[in-house]
Amino acid sequence: MAATDGNGTVLGIETSCDETSAAVVSGMTILSNRVYTQTEHGQFGGVVPEIASRNHVLKGTPVVRSALEEAGVELEDLSGIAVTQGPGLVGCLLVGLSLAKGLSWATGLPLIGVHHIEGHLFSAFIDQDGFEPPALALIASGGHTDLILVDAFGQYRYVARTRDDAAGEAFDKVAKLLDLLAPDEPTMGGPRLSALAEEGDSEAFQYPRGLAGEMEFSFSGLKTSVFYHLRKLSEREKEARKADVAASFQRAVVDTLVEKTIDAARSVGVDRIVLAGGVAANKELRSHMAEKAKINGMDFRVPEFKLCTDNAAMVAAAGAYRLAAGERSGLDLNADPRLTLPGVSEFPH
Repeated sequence: MAATDGNGTVLGIETSCDETSAAVVSGMTILSNRVYTQTEHGQFGGVVPEIASRNHVLKGTPVVRSALEEAGVELEDLSGIAVTQGPGLVGCLLVGLSLAKGLSWATGLPLIGVHHIEGHLFSAFIDQDGFEPPALALIASGGHTDLILVDAFGQYRYVARTRDDAAGEAFDKVAKLLDLLAPDEPTMGGPRLSALAEEGDSEAFQYPRGLAGEMEFSFSGLKTSVFYHLRKLSEREKEARKADVAASFQRAVVDTLVEKTIDAARSVGVDRIVLAGGVAANKELRSHMAEKAKINGMDFRVPEFKLCTDNAAMVAAAGAYRLAAGERSGLDLNADPRLTLPGVSEFPH
């Protein structure tokens, strides 16, 4: 079944972390996608779950209203409601689930719980002119670095995963090592490091590429290498070479992600590659992946920037597919912070 089977219009709700989002999607066409990004967490160097949950409570209903208004639809025009069930922060997930279940109960609309990573997988196929599986997907974010073979929508196989830190997590930790976190600014560490890297020399320092020659990812050693390198520098040297360190670190991450993705695509015999997740917004990763894919005769797709970070359009798209397939969730649907990706199996190496 293709992702566009059925002509239903679905409301998606996403509250897995610090974005409160609601969207209306018809098949793989976005009618609206509203995102409220919480700005209070920058001063703490990471997301504070209780603050995030409280913000979802305050912003959830207004964001849903805004998404419906932008799409030009009423609740009675919808064919279903999709909501992120997991993984994520359990308190945040519960707020979105409560809102979705309340709307489902009040309207009689069918409800479907969506896996957050399946949402990211679908984001890479939204508005892509008929681009469909099979394809190899690199999901890179603060909590995940996975290579997933999308045999078909709803049928997935893990090809590689990270043994330790995810790519986005490594970005945030190195940003902290470089003292890039500012109490009075909302932007998290990873995007700040990427912005600084644009001013530096990516070949200034040679940091390790973890697990060379293996299919799995590892970024813990890279982070540790930067840590010990910075300890050897004086405060004056550290400040003077900060942009070079950021650029060299970023290049090490990008090289690892790109090379392993291209090698894995060859290994599993596919010539279509997609990139999704928050790290997919990284400009250097997008450009290098596109370049290497072209050299190797592969078709590469990546969502527009606003679909890389957490958003409800991807949740609605995945939900529309599952609702069209006849799937439904009951009002007893519960948050699962360690939810397993549905229809998934390990790829035999």
